[in-house]
Amino acid sequence: MVYSNPPVIAAHRSIAGKKEGDGPLGMWFDALLEDDLLGQKSWELAESEMVRRCARDALDAAGLSAGAVDALLGGDLNNQIIATSFAAKKLGAPFIGLYGACSTFVEGLALGAALIDVGHIDTALVSASSHFCTAERQFRFPLELGTQRPPQASWTATACGCALLRDRGVGIKITAGTLGRVIDLEISDANHMGAAMAPAVFDTLSAHLSDTRQTAGDFDLIVTGDLGWIGRNLLMELFDRAGIDMPADKLVDCGASLYAQKQDSHAGGSGCGCVASVSCAWIMKRMEQGELRRVLLSGSGAMLSPTSSQQGQSIPGISYAVSLEMN
Repeated sequence: MVYSNPPVIAAHRSIAGKKEGDGPLGMWFDALLEDDLLGQKSWELAESEMVRRCARDALDAAGLSAGAVDALLGGDLNNQIIATSFAAKKLGAPFIGLYGACSTFVEGLALGAALIDVGHIDTALVSASSHFCTAERQFRFPLELGTQRPPQASWTATACGCALLRDRGVGIKITAGTLGRVIDLEISDANHMGAAMAPAVFDTLSAHLSDTRQTAGDFDLIVTGDLGWIGRNLLMELFDRAGIDMPADKLVDCGASLYAQKQDSHAGGSGCGCVASVSCAWIMKRMEQGELRRVLLSGSGAMLSPTSSQQGQSIPGISYAVSLEMN
């Protein structure tokens, strides 16, 4: 999708937890949580409150009320995306719930931009969140068990990112978007998210570059999320095998950038909030500062559920991509 009337990211905000704040990108986040429970009675309610606060901060930065937003597009990793839907209830904005696992934020940017481009809406608030404690309970084991994590496991980020899209203005424009296909190479290890998602990211990025007649050289940076260190290496190998030039210094991954190796996050970061918060903080702020002008952003998601894993099913991957350009 090449947008004839590219929407502008009028405001963006990010919130991250303490572990994320202690990482290499800590200084870029707009707010850091001192308490991962946010004064709530459960981790799930805490994540919902994080979404509400991040959305409110983005709206305040744009000088808008929730009532002025035509659509809130967002999701999370919880069953029936309850963190986002409960936040949407409090905000009161029209709501389009999305589930693309860790790709949800970029999915929302592509769809929100499309709705604005054709004139159906004028403003869209795009959000995505994750919380380490809710994701562990959802997909793996209760934290109280202290289950050992294998080396290929990623660490679900406690974070949220929100971006407000408008039909006009000056700032970062979303110029194009690509909807990905579900790709499944029969990876069955529920801890190995990078291996499950890398083929889908390759499929979407190569399609985006081919369809828009561009190469990696047309962008200052190509950003993926959230493959982690292992998944990024696998993606580079896929590009190499396909004969597609992808300079290693131009491809960065949100999951591989969020934590330092010494923080013992194993394979790196993951979760809807990882790519959302890193994009809204580290990437968009660098664009606004003039360090980056054109960025190709790709989100990746592992489309598994506890049910599919327990039934021995493989893990399909999905990826979406958007082109960002500072005007």
